[in-house]
Amino acid sequence: MKTLTLALLAAFTLASAHAEVVRPAPNFTWGTGRTLKSWQGQPVVLLIAPSPRSSAFRKQAGRIQAAYQELAARNVVFVAAFTDPEAAAEKIPSNVPFVLANNGAQIAANYGLEGDFALAVIGRDGNLDLNSPKVIPTSRIMDMVINNAEQQAAERKP
Repeated sequence: MKTLTLALLAAFTLASAHAEVVRPAPNFTWGTGRTLKSWQGQPVVLLIAPSPRSSAFRKQAGRIQAAYQELAARNVVFVAAFTDPEAAAEKIPSNVPFVLANNGAQIAANYGLEGDFALAVIGRDGNLDLNSPKVIPTSRIMDMVINNAEQQAAERKP
């Protein structure tokens, strides 16, 4: 037991030493020239898909909608980036207020999209905390949002 405790302590110390490593999220624009940096201080959930009709987008949007109140209480901003240029004119079938990013194909390339779907969670500090090619549970999104903010606060304490 003592060996396990020492191993966990060593792993925590090593992880804390690397906590300052920043992996900045690739920038993108929305609306009339506003950028990702304008949301610094707020977590951002970015969904990348061909269109709002894609099954992965609909599935992830549905999961987010089920947990929307809890995520919104943490000031999460939801962004959709569509790789099909004609999809920008389509209505997103969700009650979640998604902001539509400009140039979805470029965003997909910047975030390393290799298939038809990606989800990114960008922390309050602009770090790319999660970049997944799969639909994920909203509990995992919430964990990323909460843990990033708590870790940042802990790092600031003397």
